[in-house]
Amino acid sequence: MLGDKFAGLAALWRDKQLQYTWLRTLEGRHADFWQVTGDALDYALETLGVVDPVLRARLMDAYRTLDAFPDVADTLRRLKAAGLRTAILSNGTPDMLRAAIDATRLGPLLDAVLSVGEVGVFKTHPKVYQLALDRLGLPASAICFVSSNGWDAYAASAFGMRVVWCNRYGQRPERLPGKPDHVIATLADLPPLLGA
Repeated sequence: MLGDKFAGLAALWRDKQLQYTWLRTLEGRHADFWQVTGDALDYALETLGVVDPVLRARLMDAYRTLDAFPDVADTLRRLKAAGLRTAILSNGTPDMLRAAIDATRLGPLLDAVLSVGEVGVFKTHPKVYQLALDRLGLPASAICFVSSNGWDAYAASAFGMRVVWCNRYGQRPERLPGKPDHVIATLADLPPLLGA
């Protein structure tokens, strides 16, 4: 199928996906994340000279059911057992989020699932983080925002949230406004930070 091109495809797809969300937000031309994801995949496939509609369909379908990291379910269970509320705040569409949650069986561990589609811009626009405050009925300082994306963690911190960056791959600190309150390598390290 792709062989040695797969790693390059995956990296280019993700980079272009993020670029398109940021550029669409700057341009004021929102499209849902499913379209952005498809546009980014098309760009990556074309760049690598891959013309295979069946492969494209399989990759897009696989994106809807990505596996959660092994530490996610147990961490959410510990947070819920400690009486903490849990939520997802994502660029994904409601349909994409529903499919991912169903595939990982995390639904019972979540109190809210929030999509940027409600505000018509992507992360890192402040409207996205404000959506969490509005829907959860909490001030920014009462929310512990956790992200594996440094750019997202820094943006939420600059917005005023308490932030934990799950830096699974040992990336360098971002040169952006804000700063995570804590940096962890695995979600298993999160519950003790929150007293759970």
